[in-house]
Amino acid sequence: MQEFSLVATGGTFDIIHRGHITLLSNSFRISKKVIIGLTSDEFAEKKGKIPINNYQTRFENLKKMINSEFPNSTFEISKLENDFGPAVLEKGIEALVVSDETSNQGDILNKLRKEKNLSPVKIITVPMFLAKDGSRISTTRIKNSEIDAEGNLLSIDK
Repeated sequence: MQEFSLVATGGTFDIIHRGHITLLSNSFRISKKVIIGLTSDEFAEKKGKIPINNYQTRFENLKKMINSEFPNSTFEISKLENDFGPAVLEKGIEALVVSDETSNQGDILNKLRKEKNLSPVKIITVPMFLAKDGSRISTTRIKNSEIDAEGNLLSIDK
C-alpha cells in the first residue's frame, strides 16, 4: 500500500538517466500520484545549466519514459520557474522526493509552506545513483562522454 496520496519531485531531465529513473521509481512506489516539476529553459539557464534539449522536448521525453517505465502511474508534469513550483502552493502535497544533492531544499520548502499556512511535507531523500566508477551519475558526465545513461564508463583515459 502506498504511504502518500500526493508527492512532488523535480528536475531538469535533460538526458534521462538511471538516476532520474531511480528518483521517479521511489516517488511512484510511495504515492498514488506524483507531481513532477520540470525545469523551464529560463530557470535552467538561471541555475547555470545549459540543456541540450528544450523544454518541450524534455517534457515529451519525460512523459514517454514514465509511460514506458511506470505504466498505469498517475502523474502530472508542471513547469518549474523556481525551485519549488506547485510544492509551495499545493496543499495536498504530503512529501517531497529529493536526491542527496538537493535534500537541503526540504527545509526551505517547509519554511515557505509555513508562511502560507500550509502543512509541512515529509522529505524523502533518495540516495544518488552511482556510476560504475563509484561517482554519481549525472547529465554532465553523460554529455562529457564519461558514462552512458546507465552509468557505464565510456572513457578509458581517466
